[in-house]
Amino acid sequence: MASQYQVRADYDAETVVIYQAYSAAVADAALRAGRFVQPFSFNRMTWIKPSFLWLMHRSNWAQKPGQERVLAVRITREGWHEALGRAVLTTADPRAVDQAAVHVQWDPERSLRGAALNHYSIQVGVGRGLIREFADEWIVALTDITPQVRKIANLVRAGQSPKAQRLLPPERIYPVPQEIGRRLLIDS
Repeated sequence: MASQYQVRADYDAETVVIYQAYSAAVADAALRAGRFVQPFSFNRMTWIKPSFLWLMHRSNWAQKPGQERVLAVRITREGWHEALGRAVLTTADPRAVDQAAVHVQWDPERSLRGAALNHYSIQVGVGRGLIREFADEWIVALTDITPQVRKIANLVRAGQSPKAQRLLPPERIYPVPQEIGRRLLIDS
């Protein structure tokens, strides 16, 4: 039986890709600066997601207001491990969740057409106390993948799912350190 709680991501030896959807104003400013700057909010939790299809479900393929631009954010694996290492499951004791620097929740992974699958996708909420570190130290590269998102969405709508599938970013099981994985329900 396939594991239900695994982190699936596009990664290499040094970095991991997470996805976020923003307004044009936030995306354009970030792309110009090569990191997140105003009008990005440093005063609230930011949710990072290594699952491309989950973000497509969440942003309705970059069509929801304020989520019209999709960025692939390549961060250091060190930063990713820092986030996971400081994370508390959102289903934990409410006091622990309130005090946590990072929140983790598991939501059903999505198919190309948005259907819920029988395994879960990790969502990582980086709290206000770590957002500057995320923006200034963890980010290696920002890439606007909105044109690719629109192309895939158009292929899906046109009934050309096999062509759309070939354009998806590669995602494979990410090796989360065992001590972190145990706390966050990640199957090894």
